[in-house]
Amino acid sequence: MRFSQPKREEISLGISIAPLIDIVFLLLIFFMLTSHFEIITGINIKLPGVTEKTSDQSVDNMIVVIDKKGNCYLKKGKVNLKDLYLRLKRIAEQKKINLILQADRDVKHGHVVRVMDLANQAGINSIVISAQWEPEKVL
Repeated sequence: MRFSQPKREEISLGISIAPLIDIVFLLLIFFMLTSHFEIITGINIKLPGVTEKTSDQSVDNMIVVIDKKGNCYLKKGKVNLKDLYLRLKRIAEQKKINLILQADRDVKHGHVVRVMDLANQAGINSIVISAQWEPEKVL
């Protein structure tokens, strides 16, 4: 008795691309849903140079430091708030000032705001708060 032989299919040498596309799209969706993006607040860049305009008023940077206890320092000398106001007002009348405020991280917020208000009343419009960026503590 002879049994019938199963028919052999021809082996195609081409690869079907439809399952490959399905797998690629599934991987794409998986990575899009599981990815986490780090948001970095500062990026190191080199800014282009500019030419400085000559003007009647010269711009100076003044640094005011506030320590942990709330003491203010101007030009490395300790000053109280009244003297700070008078000195900033006298300097602001002569030339334009960019005030750089360096406050200790443990100083009370109200004291920093008080110094900023004094500077504003003295005629200083540009106040920069100095901070140190630590990359491991961004988020």
